[in-house]
Amino acid sequence: MIIDIFSDTICPWCLIGKRRLERALAQRPDLTFEIRWHAFQLNPGMPPDGMERTAYLAAKFGAKDAASVYDNIRRIGAGEGIDFRFDLIPRTPNTLQSHRLVRHAAASGCQDAVVEALFRAYFQEGRDVGSIEELAAIAADAGMDRAATLAWLATDEEREAVVAEDAGARRMGVQGVPLFIVAGRYAVSGAQEPEYFMPVFDLALNGGDRSAAE
Repeated sequence: MIIDIFSDTICPWCLIGKRRLERALAQRPDLTFEIRWHAFQLNPGMPPDGMERTAYLAAKFGAKDAASVYDNIRRIGAGEGIDFRFDLIPRTPNTLQSHRLVRHAAASGCQDAVVEALFRAYFQEGRDVGSIEELAAIAADAGMDRAATLAWLATDEEREAVVAEDAGARRMGVQGVPLFIVAGRYAVSGAQEPEYFMPVFDLALNGGDRSAAE
């Protein structure tokens, strides 16, 4: 069973959704699955060097609402064992380079490990996932060769593929992430609780003709 996930590397709900999917899969030892990660940029117009985080949050949510939004995310994350350290994040990055890394990692068989390392680096360590030097170090944390990864990131390889993947998702009607597509047919939108996935897994196994989405 293939599970395709559209996400952004700085999306806290995507990390929450990843944890909930992992819990769902742990409850289904009968499943043999493969996870594939796909690019979606929440802020495709972000400057290449990113934006000071306070200014970004004020522009997106308003200063007062941003505090409430992220307090709620922190609380929900804690319930999934995630210690969100938004206070350590000085800038909101452009995520194009990190998506290039995720795509590149698939060839090494460590895509999920790289995604996990990116989430940890950004949300728990406040590292700049828009910097190719930092991305190479994060890739090394996930088992990739740091020097080779840095050299690859310094090129433009897969840049257009990431842009095309993001654009393709928008043409399909994707407006937010995470989005999980199970067996190429059944869509689960948002960071749903594990029990939400169970009937979707059953449909995929049994070849049902309904899709699940919310």
